[in-house]
Amino acid sequence: MKSNKVRLNCGIAMPLMGFGTYSYPNDRMTTELAILNALKVGYRHFDTAKIYGSEEAVGNALNKEIKEGRIEREDIFLTSKLWGSDHHDPVSALKQTLRNVGMEYLDLYLVHWPVKLKPRVNNAVPNEEDFDKLDLEATWIGMQKCLEMGLCRCIGVSNFSSSKIESLLDFASIPPAVNQVEMHPMWRQGKLRETCGAHRIHVSAYSPLGGPGNAWGSMAIVDHPTIQSIAFKCSSTPAQVALRWGLSKGSSMIVKSFNEERMKENMASFDLNLDEEDIFEIEKMEEKKIMRGEFLVNQTTSPYRTIQELWDDEI
Repeated sequence: MKSNKVRLNCGIAMPLMGFGTYSYPNDRMTTELAILNALKVGYRHFDTAKIYGSEEAVGNALNKEIKEGRIEREDIFLTSKLWGSDHHDPVSALKQTLRNVGMEYLDLYLVHWPVKLKPRVNNAVPNEEDFDKLDLEATWIGMQKCLEMGLCRCIGVSNFSSSKIESLLDFASIPPAVNQVEMHPMWRQGKLRETCGAHRIHVSAYSPLGGPGNAWGSMAIVDHPTIQSIAFKCSSTPAQVALRWGLSKGSSMIVKSFNEERMKENMASFDLNLDEEDIFEIEKMEEKKIMRGEFLVNQTTSPYRTIQELWDDEI
């Protein structure tokens, strides 16, 4: 098996295959069982967020296995995210997340979106009156404090464009270790990967298969004739081809399937080899962003009046 970890700019290693825990509606027992199965299959990187409502389930499952001696805390890489309503106080938000997961520290803490909401707004889709004035410098000072206090081992961002990364680096005394964004064969993030690469910021891919199974997700990637024909040629599955493409770009994959066979199938993508022609064919595919973030755009209270402003025309 190929090396399945990446060394981040903060000095720690992160498993390249992460297990996503967003599910709606969120059923705690189903999530806990999925995590226990994922551990058996070999997953060690778990991705949650305050807004997913899965922090407690993730913590319960992991702590049960740690307590019973089947895994060590050091073997686990745990990520969670700062929701918009907590930008005013990242330290308190992370302390609450740590209480939720029952851990002393996170491995990685991400700013979920470049959007600030009023305190106590816990809607995944904010209302117009929920937005607050974004002060990313103040937010990042709070994130750096989380790191300095030992509440997490690395800090990073999610859903940041190249331009927003560059702006953040203008004032950050500690650069983000990771930018977690939508990335797959139909949204390849060429410019962003180049920008992040120049600053040693690791690009982590959410929805690397296009988010099938989510209300907003799409089957367009796994059903695409190019992906299907490469899978046939390689005696693999379309999902494995899509994941292997992302891994070949040096990105980590945050996969989300609670089905044990799919968990194994996704993990087996490490063993697939794509040749240059396969990569070339994939990179001719039409591009289309699936998670566009329209719910964060409005004409009055959001910092972003248009979808182009949210993504700085990288859409």
